[in-house]
Amino acid sequence: MLAKLTAEFRFFQTMPHSMRVLLITNMLYALVLPVVEIFMAAYIMRYFADTSYVAIFQVAMYTGIIITSLTNGFLLKNFKVAHLYSFGILLSGLSMVGMMFVKDIALPGLIISGTLIGAASGFFWTNRYLMALNTTSDENRNYFFGLESFFFTISNIGVPVAIGVLLASIEGINLFGIVFDVYYGYRVVTIIVFAITILACFSLARGKFDNPVQKDFLYFRFDRLWNKQILLAALKGLVQGFLVTAPAMLIMKYVGKEGSLGLIQGISGGLTAILIYLLGRFAKPKHRILIFGVGITLFLIGTIVNGIELSMIGVMVFVLCKVFFQPLHDLAYYPIMMKVIDVVSKRENRNKYAYILNHEFGLYAGRVTGLGLFIFLAFYVSESFALRYSLIIVAVLQMLSIPLAKNIMKDSYLEEK
Repeated sequence: MLAKLTAEFRFFQTMPHSMRVLLITNMLYALVLPVVEIFMAAYIMRYFADTSYVAIFQVAMYTGIIITSLTNGFLLKNFKVAHLYSFGILLSGLSMVGMMFVKDIALPGLIISGTLIGAASGFFWTNRYLMALNTTSDENRNYFFGLESFFFTISNIGVPVAIGVLLASIEGINLFGIVFDVYYGYRVVTIIVFAITILACFSLARGKFDNPVQKDFLYFRFDRLWNKQILLAALKGLVQGFLVTAPAMLIMKYVGKEGSLGLIQGISGGLTAILIYLLGRFAKPKHRILIFGVGITLFLIGTIVNGIELSMIGVMVFVLCKVFFQPLHDLAYYPIMMKVIDVVSKRENRNKYAYILNHEFGLYAGRVTGLGLFIFLAFYVSESFALRYSLIIVAVLQMLSIPLAKNIMKDSYLEEK
């Protein structure tokens, strides 16, 4: 076993230096993401006791991503991409600190907090895409995203368990005359998160990352191949909004408290992490559609079971399927997207950031449509109906991604022949 681990570490060492630095930085930030994705939703759910507020928070967050993605394009003309990436990491920690330490959060405060956290995510994701594009090639992107997904999956297991234990154990403690409740626990978690974001920034400083040579980045007309990719992004966004909020909402309503979040996701997470790493390590570009299709099919199965049996069992099956789906989907999706950017940026002679920004608009359209569907069903039918059927609707629509992604892959590689 030790020999195999050593061999894998040596293989990691053969990757370009900046790619390794970016992976290590993302590994640190992977400890932060579960807090943003799961426990922020759980915190809002506990505070407002209404799932629609979680959806409103998400819409505000996604709007913040769009605002800063556009702003980031202008800032890249004068600031280094690594500095903007670090700023996004720090801003995410500061935004969470601000939200957790405000005693009374009304709806306007919730929207402002969501927009700020989205703004941080905008700086993080868009600059991450740009750095990943410039430090990887099509041949090693499966490995890059496989190893990155391995980090994220392990964090999605360990971090919720650790936070669940902390929240359960801190409640009722009397320290220096202060009686701690679960909200104090959330604040302790937020301080730890902020410390990790600082470490991630120090890690990133060890790499060398280039800014785009061309400065123009805002376009409204694109190559036909890129338009297909934007449609694929919208389909991804359609389901992505639910993946951030739905597990927390379902578990809080039908399973239990925050400690259950870590327990349920930990059941299958370890196996998923190993599987994703092995797929990233050994799968070839030609295997991406197969991986993509298996992930989406698992998600559909989970939503159908959840729709038929909206109870503890149904929710657990859905979350288990979601744990497998998300890294499988991302492992195939992002290398496909980056291959398309490589092709169309060369074909149109444009700044690669132009496509990253436009991609965010595609994701945003899908996210807002998906969350809008949930909010509409929750308000005009019922919350239970929304949790039961909106997931099935987006999962069925997501199946359209499989033939679309296959067509995009074919056109991308046709360029090279």
